[in-house]
Amino acid sequence: MRTFTNVPKATVGDRVAILSPAFAAPAVSEAVHEQAMRRLTEVTGLVPVEYRTTRQLGASAEARAADIEAAFADPSIRAVLATIGGDDQITVIPHIDTDILASNPKPFLGYSDNTNLHNLLWNLGVPSYYGGSTQVHLGPGPHVDDVHVASLRAALLDGGIIDLTDPGESEDFGISWTDRRALEEFGIREPTEPWAWAGATTVAEGPTWGGCIEVIDQIALANRMPDVADLDGAILLLETSEELPNADTVKRWVRALGERGVLDAVAGVLVARPPVSELHSAVPLANERTRLRAVQRDTIIEQVARYNSEAVICVGVPFGHTRPQWIVPHGNTIRLDGIARTVSADYN
Repeated sequence: MRTFTNVPKATVGDRVAILSPAFAAPAVSEAVHEQAMRRLTEVTGLVPVEYRTTRQLGASAEARAADIEAAFADPSIRAVLATIGGDDQITVIPHIDTDILASNPKPFLGYSDNTNLHNLLWNLGVPSYYGGSTQVHLGPGPHVDDVHVASLRAALLDGGIIDLTDPGESEDFGISWTDRRALEEFGIREPTEPWAWAGATTVAEGPTWGGCIEVIDQIALANRMPDVADLDGAILLLETSEELPNADTVKRWVRALGERGVLDAVAGVLVARPPVSELHSAVPLANERTRLRAVQRDTIIEQVARYNSEAVICVGVPFGHTRPQWIVPHGNTIRLDGIARTVSADYN
């Protein structure tokens, strides 16, 4: 099993890097971005520091890699936060000097396309935190969601072991950033469904690995996956993006992880509540949204069980492409208690 280095926490007043390692979302709406920066300081006491490509649309892979290196190399920077994901971070990874990241470990927060950078850090033995987008979870809306604040502070400042809970409501996307209402209103929220538990009725506890399954597919094709032996006893994190892959596509991805040996190696699988509404388009009716989530849930459970009947599976936890969102450890431990049906995460 992969071992991980101890990454120190920040303290109030420290500086943290704000990067756009994939898409430079702040360039679309500086108002949302600047509100996010104010709120970050309000809820953490930390000081955001932007880099050359943070607001630069179309920045080269080399330039974005240089910002990543600079943020990790600077001893005054105590953590690195991504503004959002994207779709081409896979091209950034080869330009990163891995010795700099390995020699200067610090918390990295992001999700979606940032699965690429999480995977790189994981392979270097540096734990990170899957979740958090300043442009999605800090800037928009009337306030920052409580579960996001709790996990943001745990990841950056406080540490601790936290029981993940269901906030009871969820939105697939918010108001368009170019609409002034985005600064004051949430998107359309609906009640959540109970989390689904399947597999063995036991306790699975281990270091986490995974992320957005569309990106894991790219990582595999680029031959950057961890060795299967390093995933022995791990908790696999899986989530899907706003591109809304259908259940058959998700089935093929999960089945391929089974054929690779990943599903047999892990002790448990934690699956996020998926978005099922197309971004800023017509929203399916409530019964159709429920059906789409259920079909994906059943497909994943079926494929995991096919390869590993002893794995503990929990589906529906709000991480990844949803809001409210828990930021969850990537590399540190998550405990899936299939008996008590609870999920706890170690942010130490």
